[in-house]
Order: sequence, then C-alpha cells, then structure tokens
Amino acid sequence: MIWLALGLALFLGIHLTRALAPQWRDAQIARLGDKAWKGIYTVVSIAGFGLILWGFSQARQQPVVLWPAIRGMNHAAAAMMLVAAVLMAAAYVPRNHLKARLQHPMTLSVKVWAFAHLIANNTLADVMLFGSFLVWAILVFRAARRRPAPAPAPGTVAGTAATVAVGIALWAFFAFWAHAAWLGIAPLGR
Repeated sequence: MIWLALGLALFLGIHLTRALAPQWRDAQIARLGDKAWKGIYTVVSIAGFGLILWGFSQARQQPVVLWPAIRGMNHAAAAMMLVAAVLMAAAYVPRNHLKARLQHPMTLSVKVWAFAHLIANNTLADVMLFGSFLVWAILVFRAARRRPAPAPAPGTVAGTAATVAVGIALWAFFAFWAHAAWLGIAPLGR
C-alpha cells in the first residue's frame, strides 16, 4: 500500500498545484520556464501513475476488505459510468451543450467515476485510490469554479449528439472489453 500511497501523492499532488498552490506554481514556471515546468510535471505524473498502477496491483493480491460487498452496486456503478463517459466525451467534443453548461465536464467525470467505483468496491486499496481521486476532483472543481473562465463556445445539437454517441461508445468499450482485458475485472460480469 505504500507504493499506492506514494503514487497517489505524486500524481495527485502535482495535479493539485494549480488549484491549491497557484502562486507557487506560477513562481516555478517563471523560474524554470514553461517547457521545463511541463517536463517536470510530466515526469512526476508518469512516475506517480506508474506507482499507482503497480501499488494497486500489489494491494489487490492481498486485499483488506473493509465491508461486505453490497449486492447490485456494480450495476449502479455501471450506470454511473455511462454518465462519466459522456461527461469525459463532453470535455473533448467541440461545441456541445454539456461543456457550455457545465464548463468542467472532465473534472465532473472524474467525480462520477471515483464515486461509482467507491460504491462498487470494498477494499482499503479501492478506498485509497478512488477516494483520493474523488477528493482531488472536488478540490479541483471548486478551484476551477472560482477562477474567471472565458465564455464557453455555444453548444449545438450536432455537437451534443456527437458527445453522447462518443460517450456511449467509450462506455461500451470499457464495460464490455477494455476493463476486463486491461484490469482483469469484468464490471458487468459479476
């Protein structure tokens, strides 16, 4: 669990600098230069992500169960993941109503993703991983809402329809194939 905790600290810590320490971040960018800061940011992020993957895989080998599994939560989580996938798509598909209205759909997607995984899983490693990402998303969303934001591009029906279609395809890809192939867990197979 130490490697998981270290990975979370590195990955989420560097991703929190803009939200929690913007003056420090700006000072580092001014001191190092934009490219050097982005290089450090990337290296720390990749190292943290690698440690998260390794630490979580190690923790899954000897799980510390915190409560009994709750029947039906994996199906509730799968439904929530559909919402998370559409929100993730909204961050990238241009001119959709969701991004225009919500302004930070990726962060909202992470919130839904983390909460869905928290209700569907019951080990200490799950709580550490998904709970940390949920707290991160809450902090980042709050900070982003406080910053002045440029006016979003207006949404169109075509952009919104494309967002929903991409989100559904992304959800189906993970729900029916990638989650089991990459992580060894079939979310709808329980």
